[in-house]
Amino acid sequence: MTTAAGILARQAVQALRARDPRPAPPLVPRARWSEGQAHEWARRTPWLLGANFNPSTAGNQLEMWQAATFDLPTIDRELGWAAEQFGMNSMRVFLHDLLWQTDGDAFLDRVEQVLEVADRHGITVMPVLFDGIWDPQPRTGVQREPRPFVHNSTWVQSPGAAVLADPRRWDSLRPYVEAVVGRFAHDPRVVVWDLFNEPDSPNPAYRRLEPAGKTALVAQLLERVFDWAAEVDPDQPLTVGIYNGTKRGAERNRAAARVMFERSDVLTFHCYEGRRGLEATIEHLSSFGRPLVCTEWLGRTRSPVELVEVLARHGVGAYSWGLVDGRSQTKFPWTSWYRRRRGEPEPWFHDLLHPDGTPYSADEAALFRRVALGMKNGQP
Repeated sequence: MTTAAGILARQAVQALRARDPRPAPPLVPRARWSEGQAHEWARRTPWLLGANFNPSTAGNQLEMWQAATFDLPTIDRELGWAAEQFGMNSMRVFLHDLLWQTDGDAFLDRVEQVLEVADRHGITVMPVLFDGIWDPQPRTGVQREPRPFVHNSTWVQSPGAAVLADPRRWDSLRPYVEAVVGRFAHDPRVVVWDLFNEPDSPNPAYRRLEPAGKTALVAQLLERVFDWAAEVDPDQPLTVGIYNGTKRGAERNRAAARVMFERSDVLTFHCYEGRRGLEATIEHLSSFGRPLVCTEWLGRTRSPVELVEVLARHGVGAYSWGLVDGRSQTKFPWTSWYRRRRGEPEPWFHDLLHPDGTPYSADEAALFRRVALGMKNGQP
């Protein structure tokens, strides 16, 4: 998909080359932010409290954003609940490369609408461009129905396995990165760019469909994605979250992890451990001298809501998994893929609200509000 801005930029380059036949020098990506730049961003950014958001009427990224199932009234209502009932001020939201390839600027217009709605509720957005977990064979159009009682049974990867397995196709992803980041590169409603969720996930539920050598492939693709996003030079930091082994040695245990550590402007991470594990993770990651944001936590009972107090005390941004119970079915645990169950899980694994807006736990909601208010007043 080619935007008007892209056409004009290419025409300008062609005009310059007509006057100067020498080959143009390669673009040099924006340098990684210094620690000082990263901490200046943190200084002017309120403490981030939010959730990984997918509206209850959507089972995956495609269902959230495709024109036929884009449900702005529900998004508006549920973001209102997040702000009012939990004091949340930010959301991590997943996009998909196929949406750009299919709808182009119309897809970006829908992103604009969500940013407008979120802003009215005092909520910023952390867009996620790519995703390495769950179904590696994404398709646009009508999505399959969720499997009853199974966690995230329709979630899809971006890019799909066919693209990831063929490096000759990777450059087809570049226009998507440039278009999305370029459109919102200087937009204060976007707080961070999360370039790739769990990129080299071993993904056991779909292992037989994954490309051979996924980890090595993803490490190379990550470098390119960082380059493409950095060339746009957005005002917001770029990051990819550490998710597998976040304690000592994590920066050396996988090729993809090295890229995440070496190129992220601010360090983001996932942690579904208890208090001791979370404290150890924060201690290790703090040694790298950059602001920290936990972009996934809350998996009852091991990772309970009370850990929001730990994250706040350390000044670590906190995005719990899930907001409203719905088609993603993430109130069921990861193990529901292998141990089939029926009926309401107790306790819920993820998520904070019933579909009618009633909190799963009034005590949990009160704790979120208390912590959010304390951090707003400078009292973690």
